[in-house]
Amino acid sequence: MLTNLSKHFNKSPETVTGEELKQYLYHSRQTRQLSNAFVNQTISAVKILHRDVLGLDWDNQIKIKRPRKEQPLPDILSKEEVLRMVEVTANLKHKSIIALLYSSGIRREEMLNLLLSDLDSKRMVIRINMGKGKKTRDALLAVNTLELLRQYYKKFHPRPIKYVFEAGYNPGHPYSASSVGNVVKRAATNAGIKKQIHPHSLRHAFATHMLEQGTNLKIIQKLLGHSTLRSTMVYLHLASIDPSVKSPFDQI
Repeated sequence: MLTNLSKHFNKSPETVTGEELKQYLYHSRQTRQLSNAFVNQTISAVKILHRDVLGLDWDNQIKIKRPRKEQPLPDILSKEEVLRMVEVTANLKHKSIIALLYSSGIRREEMLNLLLSDLDSKRMVIRINMGKGKKTRDALLAVNTLELLRQYYKKFHPRPIKYVFEAGYNPGHPYSASSVGNVVKRAATNAGIKKQIHPHSLRHAFATHMLEQGTNLKIIQKLLGHSTLRSTMVYLHLASIDPSVKSPFDQI
């Protein structure tokens, strides 16, 4: 980063002024179409040079606001696409994994740590112990998912003895994260889905579909285990536009 900066002005990087740095960053972003990550990395490199190497007060020497990290919106599965993923998956264990991730909205790591005792069929909830942030909460246990899990438990060999999903070669130990990733991606491919799909896509789909059916955002926050409502509000951008909302061009 510092080498590029030095070459741009043909001078040592420590002699580059704040205004010159701003010009260079603007040129990099607007003319060279480099990413915000490049801009932030350059700022960090200059900051380290000034503060840690030269012993200068960064805030008094150069004041530059960092651009926000680019966060493209994820692809969202439709309900029909999720159903196709379940239907094209013949393996009962894999079918149950997809159904559970979508119907509850829990994280992959949370699912892998689920104990058989965490499924409460009387209250129709899943107890998530020590989820992200070491918090405990209840997630939804869908009727259709419970039926799939019962079929899986009765028919699959070896039968789980501790965790809901266990490694076939090592009973009593949880299924691997990479295996879950392969299960979800294979199901999406077999269902003819061209979107970029991974296990977390099912959590995104759960939250988005809950919002589209009118579920209160605070309830979705609680089900997802988000510490702040701000994290949940991203789904406002992902939910489908109300069909009653029309473009003004269609009102002419």
